[in-house]
Amino acid sequence: MTIDQAYTLLYSAALLCMGLLIAVLLFRAVRGPRIADRLIAVNMIGTLVIAIFAILCAMLEEGYLADIALIYALISFVSVLVFSAVYIRKRKEES
Repeated sequence: MTIDQAYTLLYSAALLCMGLLIAVLLFRAVRGPRIADRLIAVNMIGTLVIAIFAILCAMLEEGYLADIALIYALISFVSVLVFSAVYIRKRKEES
């Protein structure tokens, strides 16, 4: 086994594990008992997607995937801010 094959195997295993984690987190985001659990699950899904883009960038040696990861990070950050604002507003209305 060459070093390139070993890296390909490592990258593939990491991508598979992250895909499984995203499936578990998607289940938690849908079935979460509280809104805070759902918010954290959505945030973690965004983080894992960014990590997947970074691994694909290294695996495929394509620089544009790093740009996509940065753009996705910004979108994920803004979406978590919006979800948090909605959550805080809902909690204030309940009080």
